[in-house]
Amino acid sequence: MILELWAYFVTAFFFSVHGAKLPEPEVKIEVLYKPFLCHRKSKYGDILLVHYEGYLESNGTLFHSSRHHGDKNPVWFTLGIREVIKGWDKGLQNMCAGERRKLTIPPALAYGKEGKGVIPPESSLIFDIEVMEIRNGPRSHESFQDMDLNDDWKLSKSEVKEYLRREFEKHGYPPNDTHHEAMVEDIFQKEDEDEDGFISAREFTYKHDEL
Repeated sequence: MILELWAYFVTAFFFSVHGAKLPEPEVKIEVLYKPFLCHRKSKYGDILLVHYEGYLESNGTLFHSSRHHGDKNPVWFTLGIREVIKGWDKGLQNMCAGERRKLTIPPALAYGKEGKGVIPPESSLIFDIEVMEIRNGPRSHESFQDMDLNDDWKLSKSEVKEYLRREFEKHGYPPNDTHHEAMVEDIFQKEDEDEDGFISAREFTYKHDEL
């Protein structure tokens, strides 16, 4: 639950801080291979294991391959919390384990005006990405306990607000107490099923036991 909420928090935060803005450029998605059987599809909050090759769209230069560079192992990351470029978060949703996609990502959803390493500024990128494995994100009692500061097995509004503050700081976003309070109210409206003013361990995990 918490990572799905986090994806929601980030979206709400940017719209509140920056107001109305032009729609972001889109990622062009081409499915290269899709397995016949698909037991589940990737979504925000899932942890994905992927192999990938990245190319400059301008001249086709390969700038990195997880299969041939570094330790040659696939990489793990959490979808939807900006551990990777925006183009990956957008383009790798609703994938099956074993599926391959070609993503064409505009600069605004990649490394933008700054570029990175061998990637020049304002570069559109092409990625060939294969999802090797999909795992549930940390919707666990460990996550609950990290938020439950007084160990009473229920989350108060102040504890959730403190968690938001820490998460925003960790991901480099400025604090915004007024906005955090509004998000906390919205969270409790959706997740406090018995309306007792707390989110219990059962309310935190129950909806996701089937995932």
